[in-house]
Amino acid sequence: MSKHESHSGGEGLEEMPYLQRIPRSTPWPLVTAFGVTFIFAGIVTNPAVSAVGAIAGLVGLVGWFREVFPEEVTEAIPLEKAAEPLPAPELGPPPEKPLRRVVPEEIHPYRSGLFGGLAGGVAMAVVAVGWGLTTGQGFWLPINLLAGILVPSVGDADAAALGAFHASWFIAAICLHIALSVLVGTIFVVALPMMPRRPLLAGGIIAPIIWTGVAWASLRVVDPTLEQYISWPWFLGSQLAFGLVCAAVISRFNLVRLQVGRSLEDRLELEQGPGGKS
Repeated sequence: MSKHESHSGGEGLEEMPYLQRIPRSTPWPLVTAFGVTFIFAGIVTNPAVSAVGAIAGLVGLVGWFREVFPEEVTEAIPLEKAAEPLPAPELGPPPEKPLRRVVPEEIHPYRSGLFGGLAGGVAMAVVAVGWGLTTGQGFWLPINLLAGILVPSVGDADAAALGAFHASWFIAAICLHIALSVLVGTIFVVALPMMPRRPLLAGGIIAPIIWTGVAWASLRVVDPTLEQYISWPWFLGSQLAFGLVCAAVISRFNLVRLQVGRSLEDRLELEQGPGGKS
C-alpha cells in the first residue's frame, strides 16, 4: 500500500482521518527502544554493545519517522459490512484556551547553565586533584579513575598505572567531565528558580548530597575501580564545590520569562496596528 493510497478517502473525511482508517502498526519503536537499551548497557559492559545499540537505534528512528513523515501511513479498519461514510460533523469555532500555567514562570538564561557548569567543573576538579596530592596517590589518579567510566581497560590497571599519565584516558576524562558539568549546569538553570528562598542551599548543598548517595549505591556497577579507590568524604567535598560554585554563577544572571504558549508575534514583541498588521 503506497502512502498516497493510504490517505485516500471521502472529501468529507479530510478533517477526521480516523473514521475509516487507523495508523498502521509498526515495529520501529521496539527497534529504537532496543537500541537505546543497548547503548546504556554498553557503558557497563563493552563499547561494542553501545555501538550495536547506536546502529539499531538509528535504524529504528529512521524507519519510525518514515512511517509518520511526510504523510502518516494508515490502513483501513476492517468492517463486516460496507458502511456508508459518516457525514462530517459541523463544528463551531474552538473556544479560546487560556495559556497553560508553566512552573517556574521565569528561569535563568540557558547560557548561564553553560558558564555555571564549567565553573563548577573546575571547582570539582581542583578538589579531586587536591585529594590525589594530599593523600600521596598522585595527580593523575582521580583523572584516570574518572576515565574508567568510559574506558574499560582502566579497571584492569594496577596502582602504578593509575597514578601515571595516559593520553587516551586523559582525553576521555576531560570530555566526560565537561559533558556532565554542562548537563548538570543546564538542569540547575530550571531547578534553581523552583527554590527561590535559598537556591544556594538547595542547589549547592542538598542536591550534591542526594546525588552522592546515588553514586555510592551505583558506582560499584558503573565503575568498580573508582569505587575501590574513592574516598567518599573527598568525593562529597568535590560535589559540594561543584554545586556551590555552579549555583552561585547561575544566580548572578537575571531571570527571563518562559515563552511557552505565547504566539510568535508576542515572542518577537511585534505590535499590532489598527488593521491587524504589524
